[in-house]
Parts: sequence; C-alpha cells; structure tokens
Amino acid sequence: MVQWTSAIGAVQLARLLRSQQPPAGRKVAAYRALADGVRLLVLEGRIPVATRLPAERELALALSVSRTTIAAAYEYLRAAGFLESRRGAGSWTSLPAGHPLPTRGLEPLPPESDGSMIDLGCAALPAPEPWLTRAMHGALDQLPLYARTHGDYPAGLPALREAVAARYTARGVPTMPEQIMITTGAMGAMAALIRLFAGGGERIAVDSPSYANILQLMREEGARLVPVAMGEGLAGWELPVWRRILRDAAPRLAYVIADFHNPTGALAGAEQRRALVEAARSAGTALIADETMMEISLDGGPQEMPPPMCAFDPGGSTVVTVGSASKAFWAGLRIGWVRAAPEIIRSLVSARAYADLGTPVLEQLAVGWLLETGGWDEAVALRREQARANRDAIAGALRTHLPQWRFELPRGGLTLWVRTGGQSGSRIAEAGERFGVRIPSGPRFGVDGAFEGFVRVPFIVDGAVAQEAVARLAAAVRFVAEGGTSPAEPVGSLIA
Repeated sequence: MVQWTSAIGAVQLARLLRSQQPPAGRKVAAYRALADGVRLLVLEGRIPVATRLPAERELALALSVSRTTIAAAYEYLRAAGFLESRRGAGSWTSLPAGHPLPTRGLEPLPPESDGSMIDLGCAALPAPEPWLTRAMHGALDQLPLYARTHGDYPAGLPALREAVAARYTARGVPTMPEQIMITTGAMGAMAALIRLFAGGGERIAVDSPSYANILQLMREEGARLVPVAMGEGLAGWELPVWRRILRDAAPRLAYVIADFHNPTGALAGAEQRRALVEAARSAGTALIADETMMEISLDGGPQEMPPPMCAFDPGGSTVVTVGSASKAFWAGLRIGWVRAAPEIIRSLVSARAYADLGTPVLEQLAVGWLLETGGWDEAVALRREQARANRDAIAGALRTHLPQWRFELPRGGLTLWVRTGGQSGSRIAEAGERFGVRIPSGPRFGVDGAFEGFVRVPFIVDGAVAQEAVARLAAAVRFVAEGGTSPAEPVGSLIA
C-alpha cells in the first residue's frame, strides 16, 4: 500500500530549497546540504509528513545537479529517519521515531513543562490580575439567571453584543447589536468567515508576511493564498500592489492586520485604510480586518490611533471586522467577535448549527462584566504597561547580544520582526531549541518559502528572563554560524 498522502513537485521543492540560506562556516558535501535543506523543511512543517518527493531525475533537473547527488541525499535522509521509500511507490517524508509532528502554526508549550525552555513561540502574556479573578466572580454572580435557560446563544449573549456594539459606536462607527456575533476567540471567527466566503478553493489575498495560525487555517480550509508584499519596516501596505492584486486575481476574500500587524508591528495610516477599503469595494472582495492587537498601543494613547477599518464602510458589507479578548486581555479567555452587515451576521449564525453551536456563557459574562464596569480599560492599561516594559527589555537585549540583527521598534502589539543578518531563520529556530529558547522562524509567516532571513521575537518576557532568552539565541546563532550539528553548550543560564 502507498504510504504518502500528498506530493510536491520538483520545481516547487527546488524553489523552497533555494529560499534557504546555506549554513555558514565549514563546507559540507552537496548531498549533505541538500538533505539538510529537506530535513529543515520537514521540521518546519513546510513539507508535511507523508509527502511524496519528486523522482531523483526530476529533482536533479530542477536543481541543476547530478542525479547521483539527489540519490545520495535521499539515502542520507532515509538513514536519518526523514524519508521512507518503496520500489514502485517512490519516496515520501517521515519523522524519526519519537519526534513530535511539526506544524506550520504556532503552538505554546504545555503549562506543565519543566520550565527549562524559554518559550517565545506564542505572542501571549499572563492574565492581568486581579481583573481576571474579579471578572469571573462577576460572571458567577450573573450566571443563575442564564442557568435557567437552555444556554444556547448562537449569536452571543444579547448584553455582550450590545456592549461590543457600544464600543464601536464610541470609536466613531455607529453599530447595532445586529451587526455583532460573539465567537469562540478570533480563530473561531476566522474559521466561520473563511467557510462562508472562501470555502472550496477560493482565492484569499493576505499580507506577506502574515499571522502564521491564520495562514495555516486558510490552507486547511482549502483556500488558495495570494500573498501581497508588505512595505519595508513599519511602512505598512504597498497600496499599488494591493490594487493590482485585487484587480487581477479577483480574490473572494482579503485578510489584513492594520493595527500593530503580526508579525511586523506595522500600523496602517488612515489614508492607507481608506484606499484599501475602496479598492476592495471596487473589486467585489470582502475585506477581513483583524483588530486583535488594536488595543495594545504602547507609544501614545488609544485616542491617537487611526480610525478603524470599518469607519470607511460602517454598514459592514465590504469590511468584516474581527476582534478578540485574547491578546488585549488573556489568551485563556476565548471570546472573540465579528462586526459586519446584519445579513452577513445572520448567515454566520445560521451556519453555526453545523460548527460549534455557540460560545461558552460564563466567559461571555466575564467579558461583559469587564466592559460594563470599566474593568476592561483598567486591565488593558495594565497590559500596555507590561508589554511596553517587555518590548524595551527584549529590544535592549537584542541590541547588546545580537547587534548584527536589524529591526524597527513598533508602536504597539506584541512582536518584533527581526532580520537575522543573512542567516537562516529556520536553522536559528532549530538550534535555539537545543539551547533552551523556542522561537518561530520567518517562513512560518510567509507563503511558499518566503522570509527565511527573519525570525519573530515576541516581547512576552521581561528583565532577566529577556536577557537570558536573547543570550541563548545568541549562542544558537554562533552555533549555526560555526556549522555545528550538536549543541556546543548545555541548556542553562548563558549570562555571566
């Protein structure tokens, strides 16, 4: 029986391999370099496990190398446990026994891990106490009223829909509760929207780079991703490129993060927002505006923020806004929302019968309590103070330990998008885990092999932990530069 479940063509594999910077330092044989490149692609999840690789002759032509080189690379991968083969069935990717299955998304380490690893994989902070505990007590006080009902609210609790609508109105965009649906986090909102607008292989235009978990969600829903390059640094969108893509590719859906973009931290200006909404409207493209980072404004108060995307389409027929409590408050509070035209909300609610039926009542009551009592604003102010200190600590540590790395300091959000001075982000990420720091490489945030020369560094740790995390990163960078294949130093404190 054939063991592979998907296949990758020779031209596509060659493009992915060429996107990787070769390791610096000592020279390695061509077949070893090729095998190492395939291994990294498998470990990164950019080539799924059980993917059929091209025939040796096809890949040799695509890479302009000898077939002997390809055969030796495949043999090396088989010996290392990253490839299986069967006569007549070809060769397909695998993992050595006991190795965890890779993912293209971003998954946190389990809370019960031993703590030896500094996890910078996810941009998430601890809860802003005492506000989480107070919100849960407030929710429990209200729960008896709802416990007498069936507890099934597909559109969300009416009181929470009203509270979320009122916040948009306070931001200058009049909003009715009928324009709001409460979801199980922003990911729940995005999954529902992708199924509604782009199920069955539709095109979706996305920022390039963009948020890894959303890109993976779109892939799994069968969407065809159309990357649209971001401007350099914190410049935000390239509007001429967006106009051309929307006109020529005619995507059914577009997904953008205008507010402290993840991973770059860019903040789009008012005119950029207006122009993109107009371009999407002209193309007949539904535009999803991800506002999950919007409240984490670190330099200047919320009053200095540009108007929301939906201000340029208040009816919500073109701009569909996604918000969440997860980044601004706590990732464990899985409450998100969609703001859109009432007819879109009705379609989403109807489809929910075949998805998750509704969002947990207790968590909705907790967020409602925060919004109604003013606890939300106080908790978010605490979150901004914490994130600002973390950002400055991480940035300072990077400038000290890795002065060759380049980044711009964002005005908000939770992430730095860092250029690694010509080294492979994938190799640095792999080596980092050997030295006790977990960090996502740039290609996780791109489409088809882009951003190999970047890593994302979230500012979620402070003080001495930030210094230790970057010291471990610096050790991993030295290790990669020297062409190492095993850790040169044990995991542990690297700060004298």
